[in-house]
Parts: sequence; structure tokens; C-alpha cells
Amino acid sequence: MNSKTIPSTDKTALHHDTLLSIKDLRTYFQTEDGVVKAVDGVSFELKRGETLGIVGESGSGKSVTSLSVLRLIPQPPGRIVSGEIFFAGQDILSLPFKEVRKIRGRRISMIFQDPMTSLNPFMRISRQLMEITKLHLGHTKAQAYKHAIEMLERVGLPDASTRADNYPHEFSGGMRQRVMIAMALSCEPELLIADEPTTALDVTIQAQILELIKNLKSKTGASVILITHDLGIVAGMTDHIVVMYAGKVFEQSPTRELFARPGNPYTKGLLRSVPAPARVDGEELYQIPGLPPDVAHLPPGCPFAPRCERAEEICRRELPPLVQLTPDHHSLCHFAEDVYAQSRRERETRAGISVP
Repeated sequence: MNSKTIPSTDKTALHHDTLLSIKDLRTYFQTEDGVVKAVDGVSFELKRGETLGIVGESGSGKSVTSLSVLRLIPQPPGRIVSGEIFFAGQDILSLPFKEVRKIRGRRISMIFQDPMTSLNPFMRISRQLMEITKLHLGHTKAQAYKHAIEMLERVGLPDASTRADNYPHEFSGGMRQRVMIAMALSCEPELLIADEPTTALDVTIQAQILELIKNLKSKTGASVILITHDLGIVAGMTDHIVVMYAGKVFEQSPTRELFARPGNPYTKGLLRSVPAPARVDGEELYQIPGLPPDVAHLPPGCPFAPRCERAEEICRRELPPLVQLTPDHHSLCHFAEDVYAQSRRERETRAGISVP
């Protein structure tokens, strides 16, 4: 297998079914400790009707990538330094701010990590939902209120017609998250970004929220970007996965391919960190050694090298290329082909297939 890097994307040749195309995006923050390269050369595409998972440890650049799409980066201290973000053929980064506001909430919606900090504690839930449709859909007050009740019922909020006039603090964490989903889907957006939508929720509520997003996606036909630090969450939810580390895309692949044959040591570490049902009692859960790097002071070479069990001298000296393993599978690693081949052998061994 021959290594090759990904060719540049020609924006004039984007497929008509590509909803979102991000090319070489760089978003930096100026801090007292130096320039933090939160997103550093990120590229990926999302097709209409598909679900993309963006995974990685905290601080890998997942949320900043999504905020860049909506141009919600606080300036200062942050700014989008370079790159392209095309949404349905429109260059988001070149649009006037007034036009971007028309897209937010209407064509692209986002479910933020913590609904308690996203909802206004001094406003009734109904009013917060009404503001969206009055602004983007031109609803009257009566129409907006009726639509708010319908959306709360749609996301499974009990006794929605009564609870709609409550305040956020009168809801549980899971119910607040349902309210956030109702708000995000009120205008039937083309793209829904769910940023850690199950953070701080117990496992039962997590499953309910994820199933709700999945069902609503199938009904509306929206594309979804699901951001999480947990590969286990995206296993049954996504079509493709982007693995991020230190502001870079370390691996991207169709979901089934990535779980079956990961081509990056970091991805393999994340997969090993997912609790296995067949784990022997007393067996310690694997964890990637060390801590994520300080993106304001990245070491030379591969940023994962200090934590990588596979690292060699070249890894500490040179940034690895993004290697194409299959037409849809890419990995940022000097030894991507070796890691991929090893994963394939391990997969075949577990399946009982003879390995030469």
C-alpha cells in the first residue's frame, strides 16, 4: 500500500450532496501564555442526511471547530486565522455578519454542552422558544406559542402545555436538554450540531437523549454533527467519525471501518478506553498515559508522541503526514499503514480467520 496525502479540495467541484465542507481551518486564541492553536488545519466534509461524529479528549478542538462554523468565536481573544467553511455552497467566512445571523438557528442549530448556562434563567421556557420562530419564521405571538408547545411535545416533555411556562430551574437536567433540542429543531434546520449533549446526565437519560436526536433526525432529514469525547456514544449514531487531537484531525473514516480497523495509535487508545462488556472482574480499564498537550506550547513533531507507545525518533522530530489508507480512511501518523495492518490482523484473529 502506497502512502499519499489528501489532495486539496476544489470548491468548484464540491459534490451537490455535500452540505458542509471545511478546508484547512485554523482558529487561534491570543493569551498571556502565547498563541493557542485550538484548531490547526482541520478539514472534513459532511453530506446531506448523514451524521458525523467528532471525538477526542477535552481540549482537542472539537467545540472550537463547531463554534467556528457558526462564527461564534469571541473576538478578542480568538479569531479564525485562515481556512474555508462552505455551507450549502455559501462561504460562511465571507458572509456579512447580518447574513450569518440569518443562518444561525434557522439553517444551522446547535445544542450546547450545558443547557443551564444556555437557557436564560429569567425567561419562561415558552418565551425562549417563541423568540426563535418569531425571528426566523415570522410567527405571530399566538403562532409562536402554539409551535413552542408542539416542539416540547415532540421531544417528549411531559405535560408540555403546562410546563412550557415554567422557568429553567424548575426542570431536571434531562428535561432541560430536551428543551434545548426543541429550540434547536424549532426551525427545522438543515444542520444540527450537538456539542456533548449528554454531559452530566446519568446513563439512562443519556440513552434517551441520543435516541431522541436519532429519531428526530430521521423525521426531519437534517444532517447532524455529534461532538463527544466518548467513542462508545458515536458507535451506533454516526456514519463517519473525525478523531481530533491537539487541534488537528488525527483520523477520519466511516464509522464501521474506524471501529474495525483503526489506523492511528491515538484512536486505538480511545477505543481501548471504552469499557468492554466482557471485561474480566478486577481487570483495570485502559487509559492513555500522560495528559493532553498544552496547545500554546506544542512539542516539535507529532503532538501525541510523548504519550504514544508506538513513537520513534521521527515522531518526536517531524509532524506526520495525513496518510490515505483507503479512499475514505485517513490517518495522521508516520506509521499509519503499519497500525492499520496490525488492526486488520487483530480483527481477523478475533474473527477466527487464518492470518498469513
